[in-house]
Amino acid sequence: MTLLEVDLSALFVVAVILIWFMIGYQFLLTVFGYINFLRSARERRDVDGMSFDYPTCTILIPAHNEELVIRRTVESMCRLVYPRDRLKIMVINDGSKDRTREIILELAAQDDRVVLFDVPQGQGGKGKSRALNLGIRQVDSEIIAIYDADNTPEPDALRYLVAQLILHPDLGAVLGKFRTVNKNATLLTRFINIETLGFQSMLQAGRWQMHHIATLPGTNFVMRSALIAELGGWDEEALTEDSELSIRIYEHGFRIKYIPYAVTFEQEPQEWAVWIRQRMRWVRGNNYVIGKFFRHIPYFKNRRLAFDLLYTLALYYVFFAAIVISDLLFIVSALNLVSIALPGPYTAVWVLAFFLFLGEMLVTLSYDREDTLSNLGLAVLMYFTYCQLWMYIVIKAWWSDYVRREKRVWAKTERFVVAEGTKKQ
Repeated sequence: MTLLEVDLSALFVVAVILIWFMIGYQFLLTVFGYINFLRSARERRDVDGMSFDYPTCTILIPAHNEELVIRRTVESMCRLVYPRDRLKIMVINDGSKDRTREIILELAAQDDRVVLFDVPQGQGGKGKSRALNLGIRQVDSEIIAIYDADNTPEPDALRYLVAQLILHPDLGAVLGKFRTVNKNATLLTRFINIETLGFQSMLQAGRWQMHHIATLPGTNFVMRSALIAELGGWDEEALTEDSELSIRIYEHGFRIKYIPYAVTFEQEPQEWAVWIRQRMRWVRGNNYVIGKFFRHIPYFKNRRLAFDLLYTLALYYVFFAAIVISDLLFIVSALNLVSIALPGPYTAVWVLAFFLFLGEMLVTLSYDREDTLSNLGLAVLMYFTYCQLWMYIVIKAWWSDYVRREKRVWAKTERFVVAEGTKKQ
């Protein structure tokens, strides 16, 4: 056995161990996600049987050139089941150059709960965080809710979210589930639909049930107005402002809860170029968050939050590195360029990991009755294609942040018209 064979064999084994550590943890999250699914069903029935004195609430909707979707979104907000005299729907017109402002004014004339706030001239188009920081200054309600301009929540979504803040004073924020309104549009949206349902069932529901930790998404969440004021608003340098804010909420002594029965529907990218830009923003945003808080991890008050941040780092980089190393070694070994001298059931390990992935996906899809044969086939294809593309995204984001040191600039996801009567199921 040569020294090269020993080194490559050890490298391969380390890669397999790292992969299986991540896979094992995700399996645990799947199990706890299932427990959360069962408990949430009971919790929803309990909430439905209660009556609440709902506090005042303002929905904030940042809107930058959203003429294709804003009417549908605001109309869905007007259908929310919430005391009329305690709800305000504020659309933050963030320097739009299209008909966004006209549409909002038209809707405001039809429903006095709808309010237009124009970002001052010269300050628009600087990102979602900036728009929210300007908008929150106009709010005097006890609770704020955040929705993206393409969102159409179910009528009960808001009341379910706010009910948890009423029931649990230790909660600083509560988030719900988002689903893909255009899931059947393209192969890409079918992949995204499976990905987002799996992500939320494992990394939101599973983490909440296991660690009492959840991360704010960009939409469909509520929080206490006093809390965001104490925290000084949103970080305008963060591309993933929700993740950054989540950490500060926990460090401020509050928790964030995930409830899967408060549902909104949103648009997902239908073109690969749009998807790449969106996911680049996500990865670069998380790079910023990790860089901002990494040195403070040993001093976190919430030790589980410290573990969670390290897991995020591992998810993007350790897991990524392990996959790259093992893929390369698998290829060079298959081509007989090198040999893996250490004995072991490596083929069986790979096969088991694949079937475990499929099993986890089917379990999480079953919560929304999407565990179909067609989705099973898509999950198989997704494993060998879509999932592998994340390696490209991580490399590209790393290159932009740490080699070229490009400035982080907010990029809005492109919108499109959704046909009336689109089924939400």
